Amino acid sequence: MTNPENNTLIEPINFQCEQQVRTVTGDFIRRASRIYTHDLPMIPILFDLKGRAAGMYRVHGRNRVIRYNPYLFAKYFDDNITTTVPHEVAHYVVDILYGAHRVRPHGAEWQQVMLALGTEPSVTGKYDLSGIPVRRQQRHSYQCACTMHNISTARHNKIQRGKAHYYCRKCKSPLTSADAEK
Repeated sequence: MTNPENNTLIEPINFQCEQQVRTVTGDFIRRASRIYTHDLPMIPILFDLKGRAAGMYRVHGRNRVIRYNPYLFAKYFDDNITTTVPHEVAHYVVDILYGAHRVRPHGAEWQQVMLALGTEPSVTGKYDLSGIPVRRQQRHSYQCACTMHNISTARHNKIQRGKAHYYCRKCKSPLTSADAEK
């Protein structure tokens, strides 16, 4: 870890800190199991998240995982232990109890779980990202009748697959790839 006061690159948390985060995550899961009298098994915990988010609860099919940003944890360890860990565990608990697709991500159910876990139901942390590797999404050049536009990879891929069409807000003409004409 480097000094957060200057702009030097922050190193990710070390193995001992990862183990501490895993332990605290497990403690919150066990606490929620007792509070809700529901068996909540441990789920995989990864330290592979990059960018602005300190944590993420993810469901893909039947697979559940909590992902943490090792760089933000390194820079703001104590804050993330007390806020990000219960935040992501609360998403997991809400998914098990109510089904994540049936409720709003930070809705009343999630807020109630956060309070039951003894933490403030805050949605996002406001972190200084200097020294943190931030994932930058590639942009793609598109044009309309009046100007050039830079659109995200997600939108570019939807256009390429024929799943979406985008139009200029000014001239209302369709956006077409400027990259293809080069």
